[in-house]
Amino acid sequence: MSANAKCWCPRFKGPHHGCRWYSLPMPCSEIGKGRRILAAPVLSRQLKPAGKPCFNGERICSEARFPVTIWHIHMLNARHGLTHVLPDIRLAAREAVAAASSHAELPDFDLVIKAQPGGGIPAWGVGGRAPSPGLIEITVDPARFAAPLLIRTLVHEFHHLLRWDGPGYGNSLGEALVSEGLAGHFTLQVLGGKPDPWDAVKPAARVARAAMNKWARLDYNHAHWFFGSGELRRWTGYGLGHMLITEHLSRFPDMDAVKLAYVKAEEFRPAMRRLAGAEAAAGDDPAEDGAGEADADADPAPDAADEDSAAPEQQHAGGEVTAKESGAEAAGTSESGPAEDKKG
Repeated sequence: MSANAKCWCPRFKGPHHGCRWYSLPMPCSEIGKGRRILAAPVLSRQLKPAGKPCFNGERICSEARFPVTIWHIHMLNARHGLTHVLPDIRLAAREAVAAASSHAELPDFDLVIKAQPGGGIPAWGVGGRAPSPGLIEITVDPARFAAPLLIRTLVHEFHHLLRWDGPGYGNSLGEALVSEGLAGHFTLQVLGGKPDPWDAVKPAARVARAAMNKWARLDYNHAHWFFGSGELRRWTGYGLGHMLITEHLSRFPDMDAVKLAYVKAEEFRPAMRRLAGAEAAAGDDPAEDGAGEADADADPAPDAADEDSAAPEQQHAGGEVTAKESGAEAAGTSESGPAEDKKG
C-alpha cells in the first residue's frame, strides 16, 4: 500500500494520510466492518489470521503495535572480509529489530558493520557502539561470528538509541551508569537469560560510595570506571550500573527499561545513595571511603592484564576517545583494546 494511502491510524484515532502505519485487507472483529488491521510492514507475517481479534479498545495487538522502524544496514565489505557471513549478519539484524520492536518503538537508524580479525569482545567476536543518535557501529570477527551474540549486542545498542533521543547518553559518571545499566536491563527484558558478563560484575567494596560522591562529575575517567584499571576491576561501571537499575526497579516494580529510557539520570540518584548506604551497613570501614573516592578519580597505571589500555586513545562504547573525554561518547559495546573485553 502506498505511503499516501488512507489507513486507520492508532495515533490519530481515525483515517490519516501519509502515516508510517499501513493496513492489510484483513477484517478485525473488534473494530467493526470496513476497518482493517494495522501493522508495520516488517511485522506483517506475524499478524493474527483474518477474523481474529486484533484491536483491544485503544490498544493495537502486540504483533502490530509499533510503526515500522526505518533502518539501513551498511556493510563495509570492499575487501570481502564479511562476504561469507553476510547472510547471517542480515538475518541476525532483522531478528534483533523484530525482537526489540515488540517491546519498544525503535527510532530510525543506520547500522554500520565492519570486519576486524581478532576484534570485538574476546570470546564473543563482536563489539558495538552507539556514538550518536540514530547510529550503531558494529565490529565483527568473521572467524568467530555467532548470530545470537550479535543479536544481544544489537539489542543493547538499541536502548542507547532510545536514550539518545531522550536525555542523551550523558556527560557525567551518574548519567553513564544509568545509560549502561538500562541497556543491560533492556537486553534481559527483550531476550531473557542471564545478565551479560559485564553486567554481572560485582563491584569491589566502597565503589558505590565513590560513585555517589562523583555522580555529577563531568571530568570522570570513563575508561577507568568502565574498562577497569588500578583499584577498579574490569567492567566495574557496567556491573554497578546494572545494580543501580535493579535497586531502582525494586522500589518501582511497574517500571522497566523501556519506560525508564527517557527518565533523567537524577531520578536514579536515590537508588545509588541506597547502594552506598548498604555498603556502609555491610561493615566497610568509613575511614577508607576517602581512599576509595580518590581511587575513582585517579588514573593509575593499568593492570598487567589490561596493558592495551595504556594506549593514548581508547575505543570504548562511544568510539575512540582519550581517557579524559566525557561519557557522552561512551554509548555502546566496546570494540578494541581493553574495551574489547566488555559490553558498552
